[in-house]
Amino acid sequence: MSMRTLNGTDFAAMVLLGAEQLQQHAEHVNTLNVFPVPDGDTGTNMNLTMTAGVTELKKNNSESIGHNSGVLSKGLLMGARGNSGVILSQLFRGFGRYAAPYQELNTQQFAAALQVGVETAYKAVVKPVEGTILTVSKEAAKHAVHFARRTNDIIELMEQVLMQAKETLSQTPELLPILKQVGVVDSGGQGLVYIYEGFLQHLKYGTGLKLAEQQSTIQAPIVNQSPIQVGKRSLDIPMSAQSRLETEDIEFLYDMEFFINRQLGEVQGSLFDEEQFRKLLSINGDSIIVIPDDEIIKVHVHSKTPGEVLNLALKYGEITQIHILNMREQHRDLLSSGVDSSPMPEIFADIPMNEEVPTPVSVEPPADELAPYGFIAVSSGEGISDIFTSLGVDAILSGGQTMNSSTEDFVNAISAISAQHIYILPNNSNIVLAAQQARELLEGERSVTVIPSKSIPQGMAAAFAFLEEESTDVNTENMLAAIAHVKSGQVTHAIRDTVIDEIEIKAGQYIGIQNSKIVTANADLLGTCQSLLSEMLVNNDEIVTVLTGEEANPEMTAQLSAWLEETYPKAEVEIHEGGQPIYYYLFSVES
Repeated sequence: MSMRTLNGTDFAAMVLLGAEQLQQHAEHVNTLNVFPVPDGDTGTNMNLTMTAGVTELKKNNSESIGHNSGVLSKGLLMGARGNSGVILSQLFRGFGRYAAPYQELNTQQFAAALQVGVETAYKAVVKPVEGTILTVSKEAAKHAVHFARRTNDIIELMEQVLMQAKETLSQTPELLPILKQVGVVDSGGQGLVYIYEGFLQHLKYGTGLKLAEQQSTIQAPIVNQSPIQVGKRSLDIPMSAQSRLETEDIEFLYDMEFFINRQLGEVQGSLFDEEQFRKLLSINGDSIIVIPDDEIIKVHVHSKTPGEVLNLALKYGEITQIHILNMREQHRDLLSSGVDSSPMPEIFADIPMNEEVPTPVSVEPPADELAPYGFIAVSSGEGISDIFTSLGVDAILSGGQTMNSSTEDFVNAISAISAQHIYILPNNSNIVLAAQQARELLEGERSVTVIPSKSIPQGMAAAFAFLEEESTDVNTENMLAAIAHVKSGQVTHAIRDTVIDEIEIKAGQYIGIQNSKIVTANADLLGTCQSLLSEMLVNNDEIVTVLTGEEANPEMTAQLSAWLEETYPKAEVEIHEGGQPIYYYLFSVES
C-alpha cells in the first residue's frame, strides 16, 4: 500500500489519531518532567492543546489539506497551554501556512511543510534550548526533507519522520545534561513522538472514513478552566468564593491605596520610620503593603479608619493618587448583580481568520472611555488573587503550576479590559509563551506588553514597581528591573526518587526550590524551609515575604516566623495567606 499525496480528509484523520495517542500517554509524558514535584504537566498541556485543535477540526473540515491545516492551527493557537503546547501550536502554524494554498501535498511538499513548522516554532522561542521538543521536531523535519527526494510515498516518508523523531528523542539526554542526570528523555519530545505515532497509525491502518464518521475516543479533558476575574467579578465561576462570604464578615472594609510624595508639603524630608508606620496601620487594618523609595512611598491597606490612615501618612509628605473603596458595598453589589449565576462561556469560540493567522476579534471601546493602563495576572490561590487585586490588577486568571492558562484565556482577558495599554504578568515560566502568543494575535488591535514574570513573587514585585504617572516605556523598564531583583522560593514535596545537582531526593521528602533550582531536600518541613531561606537570605537586612499554601500548618508557620525573627533580626518579614495548592510556602526575598 502506498499514498502519493495527502489530502485534507486523511490529514484530519491523522490529527485525530495523533491526539488520541497523546491522550492515552499524557500521564506518562507528565512523569518525564525533570523535577520530581507534583505538578508535572507537559503531557496535560500538550493534550489540552491538541484537544482544542481537534475540536475546531471536527466543527469545520473539508477535503482540502490547506483548509484543514489552517483550522487546526487556529484551534491549537487558541488552546495552547504551557511552553510545550505553544511550541506544538507553532509547529502546526508553520505547517498550515505552507499548506494553505494546496488541496493535497506530495512527499516533498509535506516535508517542506514540516520544515516551515520547525522554523516558525524556533522563531517563537527567544532562547531555544536543544534537547527538547524543538530538537526532536527539527531533526525529524530535516530528515524528511532529505528523504522526500528519494520517495513519492507519504506513508514511507512518515515512517522515516517517526523513526528520526524517536532516534533524536533517545539522544536528548546527551544534549541536555539535566535529562541525563535524572535519567529521562525530554517530555515534550516524547509527546510529539506519540502524535507522530498516531499519524503513521492512520496512514498504515486507517479506515478511510471521514472525520465526522469516525468513532473517536478522544474527549476534552475535564479540567479547571482558567476563570477570568475582573476586579472582584468572576466571568465564569458558577459559584464564587464571594457568594459564600457574609458581607458583615468583612472587618476591615475600606480598601485604600495611595502615594506619599516626600518632596512636597511642610514635612518634606522628615524621617520615615517604616516599621513604626506599619505597626500603626496594623492597629485597625490588614493587607498592609508599604513600598518606600527616596521620593515616593506606595501604601496599600484595608482599614476600619481611613481618616486615621491618611493622618498618619500626612506626617511624611503630600498624599497623591488616593483610591478608597468600600468592600462591603462592593460585596453587596456583587451579590445583587447575579454574577455568580452567569453562564460559562464557550471554551472554543468561533474566531474569524485572515489569510495568514487566526485573529481574534477585539472590540475597542471609544478612546475617551479607556483607562490609561490595565493589568492581567495569573494567580494560584485566593489569598494571592486578593493581593494582586489590591495592587491594581484588573483581571486575574486562575492558573499556575497545576493548570497553565491558555492563549485563549489571555485573549479573553485582554478583550474584557478597557484600557489603552495592558500589561500581562504570567507569573510562571511555563505560561510566558502563551501570554506572548496572545499579544501577537492581537497585535494592531490592542497594545499589550508581557512582563516575563516567572513566579508569583516576581509578579508582585512588578506590580509594586508600576507607577501610573510614568510612561509605558519607563514602567516596562522599572518592572523588568523589579523582577530581576527578586529571589523566589518554593517548598513542596517530591513524588519520586531522583538525584539532581548531587542532591539525593526521596519520594515524600520536602524539597526547597530557589529560582527554579532545587537546593535542599529534607524529611522535615520546617527544616526544609529553614535551609531554603538560609540560601536565599544573604545580607540579613532583606525584605522577606511568606505566602502560606492551602496545606500550610498555622503552628508550623508561627515556628518559621519565630525562627526568622531570631536568626535574621534585621530582616523585615511579612506573612500572608496565599492559599496556593501544591506549594506549602512561597518565599520572596528582596534586598
